[in-house]
Amino acid sequence: MESARIIATVTRVVRDIGIAEELAQDAVVAALEQWPREGVPDRPGAWLTTVARRRAVDLVRRRELYARKLAEVGRSLEDVPPPPDPAEPDDIDDDLLRLVFTACHPVLSADARAALTLRLVGGLTTAEIARAFLAPEPTVAQRIVRAKRTIAAAGVPFEVPTGEDRAGRLASVLEVIYLVFNEGYAATAGEDLLRPALCEEAMRLARVLAALMPQEPEVHGLAALTELQAARLPARTGPDGEPVLLAAQNRARFDRLLIRRGTEALARAGVTRPDAGPYTLQAAIAACHVLAPRWTDTDWPTITGLYTRLEALNPSPVVRLNRAVALSYARGPAEALALVDALAAEPALRGYHLLPSVRGDLLARLGRPSEARAEFQRAAALAGNDRERDLLLDRAAGLDG
Repeated sequence: MESARIIATVTRVVRDIGIAEELAQDAVVAALEQWPREGVPDRPGAWLTTVARRRAVDLVRRRELYARKLAEVGRSLEDVPPPPDPAEPDDIDDDLLRLVFTACHPVLSADARAALTLRLVGGLTTAEIARAFLAPEPTVAQRIVRAKRTIAAAGVPFEVPTGEDRAGRLASVLEVIYLVFNEGYAATAGEDLLRPALCEEAMRLARVLAALMPQEPEVHGLAALTELQAARLPARTGPDGEPVLLAAQNRARFDRLLIRRGTEALARAGVTRPDAGPYTLQAAIAACHVLAPRWTDTDWPTITGLYTRLEALNPSPVVRLNRAVALSYARGPAEALALVDALAAEPALRGYHLLPSVRGDLLARLGRPSEARAEFQRAAALAGNDRERDLLLDRAAGLDG
């Protein structure tokens, strides 16, 4: 939970993301050694950051970099005029946001930016990032290593950019925040369905961006999407942490404050604009779900239309799969099944457990239980999250009769 803040703080000191990550890991090792004997400190995050800072000084001295760093700073002070006083009004004193923008520098490819930031800011494992990208784990691991080396070699400054540079990096930053939120909303692996801390961090970063760039509709769209989706978190799991499907969720447990914030952000984003972006459209879909008083009141024709608009902007197989689900409730499962069957040959969906899960649901609704059971079992075999796997196996078992 503290790793991203530690890495961000130490990066500001050492100006090297790779070194900062190593020092953060060293601090955790020190905690594992000392805390069992001495107890957990009142402020564990501050303790870890302090240890990481001390390790940074030791590392610099050991590698004889201290003198060189001082010399570089001295030369830079001679060659570069001091910054204006007061500071630029849009400067943000937020190390985490600096870390995100640094990891999203144009010197990296789009995939590398997202993977590196998920690793540093989201604290995700390489395996989790690979599942998020639907990519092989070794490929993602190499991508992250190369990204760190590239940033270090290019001397990328640890800062929030201004002007056109900031706008150019915005799309990558939004993508990263979106992927971090998604990992918290539906964990790709492990025993827990949800990772609320990741959702909260993504919402916080989205709010900071919205305050920084109030004229950017998609920033408000992303803020709306994260908050409207997070509003359902209390109802998405049962007493023992088991998943609860949307149709069975207790809507009285939806977070009304987040719904209000999300709908206000959606209004600022402007979903009725003909050029509304993908985050804004997804936020509008989320609003349809949380604003419906009951499952049976869900406006599926509107949701289907929003997915059609989204597919025009982002013609990905995952979007087409989601549109098929909405279509199944708007027009019936038979028409939707034909769309899902057409996605079976998509390479990006090979190994994607939601494809057979959706197909199983459609087959069950069409009165074809034996075929549906096989699809749920196949989805369970592909699922990386224990809770999702159990749910899928329960659904398969429920069709035995």
